[in-house]
Amino acid sequence: MALTDPELAELRRALEELARDLPVQLADSSAAARPVELDQSAVGRVSRIDAIQQQKMVEAGRAALQSRLHLTRAALARCQNEEYGECASCGEDIGFARLSARPESPFCIACQERREQR
Repeated sequence: MALTDPELAELRRALEELARDLPVQLADSSAAARPVELDQSAVGRVSRIDAIQQQKMVEAGRAALQSRLHLTRAALARCQNEEYGECASCGEDIGFARLSARPESPFCIACQERREQR
């Protein structure tokens, strides 16, 4: 079932909000992703290892944010082309419930599950 006009408007607002918020989150996390100084005499070996591990976790989080931002911008472009809500793989409609949870989703549940199984 295709999205109704009110559903489409709600989802577009959610996408626009994501497009504003995700760059802020990326900027906020940039300081934590800086390289760990290895010659800090006040920091012990274990603390440096912890700091490096924390940095790697921040980098992974930033990569996820960047990916989500890319998907969000692509979804907004699909809105402009009146293609939003169609699965990029099978062409079927993506359900409103799925898009409400992840408005940037380019795939329906079935196609997303198949992609994750690969």
